[in-house]
Amino acid sequence: MNYENITLNVESGIATLVFNRPKALNALNDALLTELSKALDLIGADPDIRVLILTGSGDKAFIAGADISELATLNTLQGRIFTKKGQDTISKLQSLDIPVIAAVNGFALGGGSEMALACDFIYASETAKFGLPEITLGIIPGFGGTQRLTKLIGKNMAKEMIFTGKIISAAEAKDMGMVNKVCAPEALMDDVLKTARSIATKGRVSLRAAKYTINAAQDVEIKTGCNIELDAFSICLASCDSKEGTQAFLEKRKAEFKGSYTS
Repeated sequence: MNYENITLNVESGIATLVFNRPKALNALNDALLTELSKALDLIGADPDIRVLILTGSGDKAFIAGADISELATLNTLQGRIFTKKGQDTISKLQSLDIPVIAAVNGFALGGGSEMALACDFIYASETAKFGLPEITLGIIPGFGGTQRLTKLIGKNMAKEMIFTGKIISAAEAKDMGMVNKVCAPEALMDDVLKTARSIATKGRVSLRAAKYTINAAQDVEIKTGCNIELDAFSICLASCDSKEGTQAFLEKRKAEFKGSYTS
């Protein structure tokens, strides 16, 4: 499929999706969200893709936010429709069965931080900047930022960031627990790919189960969460990959996971 606002490349089970509006610092507009949603459908339906990486074109921005020039033209109803589209698309990203890594290579502001927060974890360049500065425009985050940031770093820290609209460095984001690893700019994609390749060698069923159960922990109390984990563990145990993994351990060799959701 041909895209105008993103690029998508798949190699060795790893999909790399690049936000590609460099003149607009990869800002999110309606057309980009449409393309992203379609790409996520294709990625989710491809059994050969084990990991997805998101990054931005150029070295200035991951996503600088929503496209303000487009947002400023919208009335209340149009703004609600656009915001719902952004929420739905980012929620689709978060609900992918496969692990998703954000490689943040510059500004991740507003919708950019919200996009990164929907990924399973974030690696950031030393030059990356994060923030939800919508309050400075007289609005608030609308693509899930008030919810995901609060769950990740806690209510009080999220309030401070959102109430002030302040922009923080990659190092500060790591200290808050937003970012897993801070990398030299020239090493960012190498570090992300190293982790992605490690994940891609694991079994599809167990990766899906691990992601599902960890995400469930955000929304349920521990007893219910442990029951979800119990069911997911049992399903993993019945998979071909479980049999391969345990046999490989007993035979003192490296496991080769080739199973699918149906075998």
